[in-house]
Amino acid sequence: MDARKRRILSAVVDLYIRTGEPVGSKTISQLPDIHVSAATVRNDMAVLEELGYLEQPHTSAGRVPTFSGYRMYIEEISTGGSLPAEERARLDAMLGDESELTEELILQSATTALSQITQCATVVSNFAPKYSVISKVDVIPTGKRMYVVLLITSDGKIKNRACRLQFDLTHEHMEFFKHFMEENLEGVSVSDLSEEKMEQMVMAMGTYMMTLTPLVQGICEMSKDLQQSDLYVSGEQNLFSCEELDKGEVAQFILHKRELSNLLDDSFQGIKVVFGQEDGDFVIGNSSMLVSKYQKGDHTAGSLGVIGPMRLNYAKIIPYIEYFTEKISHLITEEEAYEEKALTDHTDLPEES
Repeated sequence: MDARKRRILSAVVDLYIRTGEPVGSKTISQLPDIHVSAATVRNDMAVLEELGYLEQPHTSAGRVPTFSGYRMYIEEISTGGSLPAEERARLDAMLGDESELTEELILQSATTALSQITQCATVVSNFAPKYSVISKVDVIPTGKRMYVVLLITSDGKIKNRACRLQFDLTHEHMEFFKHFMEENLEGVSVSDLSEEKMEQMVMAMGTYMMTLTPLVQGICEMSKDLQQSDLYVSGEQNLFSCEELDKGEVAQFILHKRELSNLLDDSFQGIKVVFGQEDGDFVIGNSSMLVSKYQKGDHTAGSLGVIGPMRLNYAKIIPYIEYFTEKISHLITEEEAYEEKALTDHTDLPEES
């Protein structure tokens, strides 16, 4: 499309979002940034309809955006400017004291703040790693018969478990465990860490089996955690107050919100939009979900999204999604670096599990 058709498409979407009524060529031609006649606008709108960006509900009516039209409009908005400095400062204050935020609190605080600002439901998912492998396993003595097992994956995730053993480990035990882990776990895909594999590893330890089994059990527990996607949803009550959404479908969504994980994958770039009437996995008709990915270091760590009616004020909401995505990426990357340093220094150890 040329620039004029893009402006016309954006104008149609803007007006339809505000009024909910089909938009005619005469209305568009009277806008200050459209410098052509109603006949020219009508011709351009006909082309946009042929391209699949607009549709005409009735022969005599104006036009409304299609799913593709919304997506084109959203793509244009997502390349726009950022929030003003004073608004960014207000959002930072809503998140709380950054020095006290863990990754879990960062995600929960961000969804709560975003739902308050947008008056929509918000969702954040922490991806289970699909392709990451175990890059390091270590054991750290922390007290009498107390040890911490440390597990680090190739996508930057760090897990640890405190284990109480029946005996203090000798230097020989420690060296055997580290060497055994290097040979049997490092380079193994996280998705392959099954209980069966762990049992096979325990049996392969021979005379060290009884002494070191609790450490392997700790690794088994951590591997289960790594294979689960965390999902937080906030502001579901906002959907009940939206007249355009079916209350029964909203109730079904709340009951089955865990199924959102299937839509919050890492196979997209920029802002992704999912429409309820278009995707059978999204149970709320006449709705939309905008999703953006956040990073942990160089790796995609999860998705942040807003759920509301299809006639959502995208131009207002998208800058907030983009800011929170960037903020989450920054905070969890810093939090990971602090946690890794603390573990390396053998400080800030976890409670016994």
